[in-house]
Amino acid sequence: MRRLGLLFLLLIAAAGAGAAWLDHNVSRSYKHYLGDSVFVEIPHGTSRFGVAEILHHSGVILSRPAFVVMSYWHPHHVLQAGEYLFDHPMSERQVYWKIASGKIYVHVVQIPEGWSMFDIADELERDGVARREDFLRVARDPAPIQDLAPEAKSLEGFLFPSTYQFTRRATPEQVAATMLRQFRTVWGNIAASAANPTGSVYSAVTMASLVERETPLSPERPLVAGVFYNRLKRGLPLQCDPTVQYALELAGRPTPVVHHDDLQFSSPYNTYLHPGLPPGPIANPGEASLRAALAPAQSDYMYFVANDTGGHFFAKTLAEHNHNINVYRRRLKDDAAGDPAARSGASGNPERNRSPR
Repeated sequence: MRRLGLLFLLLIAAAGAGAAWLDHNVSRSYKHYLGDSVFVEIPHGTSRFGVAEILHHSGVILSRPAFVVMSYWHPHHVLQAGEYLFDHPMSERQVYWKIASGKIYVHVVQIPEGWSMFDIADELERDGVARREDFLRVARDPAPIQDLAPEAKSLEGFLFPSTYQFTRRATPEQVAATMLRQFRTVWGNIAASAANPTGSVYSAVTMASLVERETPLSPERPLVAGVFYNRLKRGLPLQCDPTVQYALELAGRPTPVVHHDDLQFSSPYNTYLHPGLPPGPIANPGEASLRAALAPAQSDYMYFVANDTGGHFFAKTLAEHNHNINVYRRRLKDDAAGDPAARSGASGNPERNRSPR
């Protein structure tokens, strides 16, 4: 009996020592990789032993056995595959829960409404997701949307603006495909409950892109769409400045402000020189603009001009439109005499929102 008691005490002591050893190893912070950070990729199907080996080899954890024991201590939690970023000392317990929670490394990319594929390509390169030219190569190929828009010449207009998360290894094709899937989802929801005045998805998206670039105010978008449709019905040129900006962008001459001389720039996208819609979208519109293109406001408005509060004055006649222009110019003059920033428009660039005239 004495021997059994002694053995029992030894087992208790060993268990206590083991627990202390485990707690010591999984609780203390550790970092043994070179540089400020390290990426660690856990392939699908990797065992707990395999994960521990990868982490130890990468300098993220000190004790492989301790990590394995701790992982078996939580049998209902799966160590998830993916790429993880480690950029500061962490305990093995913290490392374990990071991987068990699947907190993989992603690039968060915000694509605002009204950005062109060139703007998106620039942002993807800034965020380290894809090289600009690699993404533009993909965006210039309309094949992925031929079923929706057989007339499309690129993916412009269909790269839906939203906030996305991409892994570090996402390809330009995968990035574009993600944006296209989001467009299809949003478009499907809108088109199911709205008529299409143009009868063509491509024309509707083109109209939506013009609306998107003309006004930052959602309540105004149906009115702007209505003006454009009214002018199309009468055979009047749309005279939309953002189409000139896009023409210049395509020609390698991007400009934030359209000047008078630019209005004579020779391009099929120049809606001052060519009646009707431009050959395709000039930007990637959001949901509000897509809805406006499918459900424009019914009005007699034929003109609009930027006001000094970020929106527009709308007019039915040229005389009324000219009056609105004079009001706008007078207010700008008053602002310049007082506080130039007091009435700055939401767009930040009233000249960009020149209206049809």
